[in-house]
Amino acid sequence: MKTIVHVLVLLICFTSTALAQKFEGIATYKTDRKVDIKMDGEGMDDAIQEQMAAMLRKQFQKEFTLTFTKNESIYEEVEGLDAPAPKASNGLSIVVSGGSDILYRNISENSFTNQTEIMGKQFLIEDSLQKPEWILEKETKNIGNYTCFKATRSREVKEQQLTSESDSLVEVTKLVTTIAWYTLDIPLQHGPSDYWGLPGLILQVEDGDLTILCSKIVLNPTEEITIEAPKKGKKVSEAAFEKIQKKKNEEMMERFKSDGRKKKDGNSFSIKIGGQ
Repeated sequence: MKTIVHVLVLLICFTSTALAQKFEGIATYKTDRKVDIKMDGEGMDDAIQEQMAAMLRKQFQKEFTLTFTKNESIYEEVEGLDAPAPKASNGLSIVVSGGSDILYRNISENSFTNQTEIMGKQFLIEDSLQKPEWILEKETKNIGNYTCFKATRSREVKEQQLTSESDSLVEVTKLVTTIAWYTLDIPLQHGPSDYWGLPGLILQVEDGDLTILCSKIVLNPTEEITIEAPKKGKKVSEAAFEKIQKKKNEEMMERFKSDGRKKKDGNSFSIKIGGQ
């Protein structure tokens, strides 16, 4: 209760200032993901698996921008040059495809549009926003020059896993706790990716093995901010897309199992995670 009162007092202090100020800009975020790979087979010793985990983690290290105004935001990956897929010493390569998502959110209209891709086919998910149920904590820390407050939320997540025992897909449910750090210095409900709905801009997220950290903020740039929702892809609702995604994941896992057993040039394998 004290935590809620504490945050409410701070919000009241910031309200008059926030109403008089114009808040829009561009925030840059960097992502990182912990990777744990376990694979059996000839030549798959600990050293090789460590190399593979390092290769995969590097491909998850990306940069994104969140362009925002008072009520709108758009989150997209910063385009860069595609580097050749790295290979482990035994010839094994891992390729992570994707990264074409563009997420647009309009808080005043309670809607979002997500342009995404599955196996080369583009979809345009259009649906209403479901505001996350955050718990406001009393902890604070500094991120750059910004004082940030901690918020948490827990939810059940269903995911499909390939088991080595039965060589088949199983759906497991696990409880995931998300930690977000937001700043009242920028009193907007925006944040990176699917994370939003707090009293201030979210600068850091810790969600399972995923970390998202803001590295730069440009507030009120000289050039006017213009935000437009993405328009490419087949229009579907969020529920319809989840069904399509589940089916495509099952197809991808079947291909993964099949291709992963095929040897090329002796002990060389090629495994793709995501994409075609």
